[in-house]
Amino acid sequence: MTLVQVAQRAEDLGRATRFYSELLGRPPLAMYDPPGLVFFDLGGTRLLLEARAPSAVLYLRVEDVEAEVARLEAAGVTITGRPHPIFRHDDDTLGPVGTEEWQAFLTDSEGNTVGLVELRVPDA
Repeated sequence: MTLVQVAQRAEDLGRATRFYSELLGRPPLAMYDPPGLVFFDLGGTRLLLEARAPSAVLYLRVEDVEAEVARLEAAGVTITGRPHPIFRHDDDTLGPVGTEEWQAFLTDSEGNTVGLVELRVPDA
């Protein structure tokens, strides 16, 4: 099985569409209004924004978590958790061996939490 789609609550579809377009750096894949659905492509998995969807925590992979946080803060996004290491991958169960997983958290335009994840090779 593979993950096909994740739904995220969007009380104001226009506001949420603008937020995720800026966050992801690309426009939506498709919009259907009515009934009020917006889709983004996340590397083959669809992100659906919809008023009736429950809130979900999305974790998005980024190349440089500090740079992304700085970019988003400059755009007025609320950062709720500064970049910090979560754990080191001692085996390849959840990530490449020897990398550290760094995460930061923000609040989207609809009050949902979004995590940013960087897999970092630690300095020797």
